[in-house]
Amino acid sequence: MKRVSVDIGGTFTDCFVAWNGRHIESKALTTHQNLALGFNEALSNACRQLEVSDRELLSQVDSVRYATTLGTNALIERKGPRLGLLTTAGFRSSVPLTRAKGYATGLPHKQQMDVPNAQRPDPIVPIPMILEVRERIDYTGAVVMRLNEEHLRDQLRRLVDKGVEAIAVVLANSVVNSAHERRIREIFLEEYPGHMLGAIPMLLSHQVAGRKGEYVRAMSTIIDGFLHQVMYHGLGTLELNLRNAGYSKPMLCNHNSGGMAQLNSTDALQTVHSGPVSGIAASEHLAGQTDLGNIVATDMGGTSFDIGIVVEGGVKHYDFNPIIQRWMVSVPMVHLVTLGAGGGSLCSYDRMFQTVQVGPESAGSDPGPACYDRGGLKPTVTDADLVLGYLDPANYAGGHIKLNPRRSKQAIESELAELLDAPVVECAKLIKQTVDANMANGIARELRTRGYEPENFTILAYGGNGPLHACGVARALGISKILAPPFASVFSAVGAGNMSQLHIHEMSTWTTLFDANAQRFFEQYEYFNAIVERLEQRGREDLLRQGFEPSQIGYRLELDMRYGNQRVETAVVTDLNRIQGPEDVLRLMNQFFERYGERFGAGSQTPEAGVRINTIRVCSFVELKGIAFSGIRQEGEPVPPPAPAGTRSCHFVGHGEARDTRIYDDAALAPGTQIDGPAIVVTRATTYLVEPGWRYRAARQGAVWFTRLG
Repeated sequence: MKRVSVDIGGTFTDCFVAWNGRHIESKALTTHQNLALGFNEALSNACRQLEVSDRELLSQVDSVRYATTLGTNALIERKGPRLGLLTTAGFRSSVPLTRAKGYATGLPHKQQMDVPNAQRPDPIVPIPMILEVRERIDYTGAVVMRLNEEHLRDQLRRLVDKGVEAIAVVLANSVVNSAHERRIREIFLEEYPGHMLGAIPMLLSHQVAGRKGEYVRAMSTIIDGFLHQVMYHGLGTLELNLRNAGYSKPMLCNHNSGGMAQLNSTDALQTVHSGPVSGIAASEHLAGQTDLGNIVATDMGGTSFDIGIVVEGGVKHYDFNPIIQRWMVSVPMVHLVTLGAGGGSLCSYDRMFQTVQVGPESAGSDPGPACYDRGGLKPTVTDADLVLGYLDPANYAGGHIKLNPRRSKQAIESELAELLDAPVVECAKLIKQTVDANMANGIARELRTRGYEPENFTILAYGGNGPLHACGVARALGISKILAPPFASVFSAVGAGNMSQLHIHEMSTWTTLFDANAQRFFEQYEYFNAIVERLEQRGREDLLRQGFEPSQIGYRLELDMRYGNQRVETAVVTDLNRIQGPEDVLRLMNQFFERYGERFGAGSQTPEAGVRINTIRVCSFVELKGIAFSGIRQEGEPVPPPAPAGTRSCHFVGHGEARDTRIYDDAALAPGTQIDGPAIVVTRATTYLVEPGWRYRAARQGAVWFTRLG
């Protein structure tokens, strides 16, 4: 296998290269002004380890897979085109009102409770750019009012006169009858052919999101349209960069649905959060191949701390109405919780509680933490780790970044020491204790709100700072065992390389499997099967366009079901791709009965209220070969540690005086090596901190277990 996979974070660009059995990890600072520059540097670092040229490597790899934060950055910075919206008459205020609770969506819980100071986000589409068209389709798809084409042409002219650069079309109930949305596009192309206006993109909501829900479908289309230009030019530039370097195959983009596709089959909205989702995908593969059971994936990078759950050896949790920035959208996305707790998280004085506040703001890669010596003046978590003695100033990020301890001490002293009336080292301890507690609270809240107990999970600690803070997070959480997985520092990039080709298509429906009032079961089999066939066809076309054979394509049917008119829907995965008779209807109802009981408790089911399907979803996929994980468990007799490479004076939370701490190098990664803390293992890729009272045990492929002693 010869493969390159890249994950671009807010601070670092991670690169993982599989090359004829060798696995190379590489990092470079993210270059936000041009992501290709950071990618090129990370790739060059990997090529130097392999002793091949960049051109030679790119000409031989089977694929380059890319997870990007380009869309996330564009939303934060509001870099996008002047967007217009066409919607059904009477629905013009749907987007500005943001479902009434728009003031709270996407904010931390503390700010959500501050209702008097609540403020909705600035709209992506200014209100003057939202225009109505005269038409109406009801919930069954029947045309109540035909599209007024003359009025439509006037509205299009108004948008063009206002300088529109992209248009989103969101009509009521278009997911059950898209005729009017498709006709609007036809008229637009008649009035303004591509050669006249440079092909202004027009996005139709039924093609972006297939489920009902006017607001979330509108926001999905708006964000997709807003990011379209940035993603097209950004990723297009990256693909051109690869072409110039000798790579001739299509570039593959990772999706937040847990799959990937070629650039020509990727919507801009699908790339948002694709990097952290790649880490959850790698966690799923690891759990499935090594029988780890329930795991909680934790990725501590330079900017954020991401949490994902994989239960029962490889089942992912999905959000079907995820929050992106301050907006709720309607695209399936692997469930992810992000906290502002990374190595670059800024630390400040909390005047209300007279303590340290960590994050959510980050120093990013430019200027970065104070110790980077690039102009950063405020202290960060990385500065605290350096002051406490955990980091080697000359060997950080594989030696590519030299750290300046004096800058860290100055930053902590000027911002915190005087206000806290404490020495710099005590302030640094408080920073570490605070950030570790924040991450532990985030994990506990995420697990317990879903009905799980943390002690029933194995914590995967990865990312550039994951193994460094693993023991502190576990101590705050009350967990006694943690796994730093193989290739921990670039684990999300590993996941980007392990993803399979996947496309998800869905459609809202009004399908009653059991009508409680009429005491009648569903009999319109052809209607149901036709929808499934249509969704399979869309997925099949996506994959055939990318060069796969029909025999390689698999399908998975998922149904969002509920009892009667309940608001809560439950996703049911079934191996039934078609309904042929009453037996299949009863089988679907039984599967829903069991899944509902697992989620809400046995006896909570209410079939007497009726059973409905609200959404039909088809996942079309092609399984591709990925990195195999093996030998992760602790097996055999422990191996004594090698001779330490040196010692360093380190400070630990809960210990008053500094402790002489043994320092080990890559030799400590030999399988079976056991080290009792305090100790530090410094490798080319990351730093493993073994706090007092903890034991380090290396497994195969560079995996490391941390176990609490006593």
